[in-house]
Amino acid sequence: MVKHMTDNIKVYALSTCPYCRRTKQFLKDNGIDCDIVDVDLLEGKEQDDLLDEIERITGKQSFPVVLIGSEVIVGHNEEKLRKALGL
Repeated sequence: MVKHMTDNIKVYALSTCPYCRRTKQFLKDNGIDCDIVDVDLLEGKEQDDLLDEIERITGKQSFPVVLIGSEVIVGHNEEKLRKALGL
């Protein structure tokens, strides 16, 4: 059974980050619908605000950041993703 929780899953990534690419591919391969934001492709205040938000949530500016409901997963960690997603 594949969970589709689009409203609850958000991914903050960088378009150039290999770990971000792995995380996005993992979610795609497992049929997980999510909202993905490549922070480095944003500009100006929108990018600054998002970087501030990521730092507030995680305590640092590290990527990728996956928000699944109230759970925050920083970095590419398939084990944590599988557990959080019930895979």
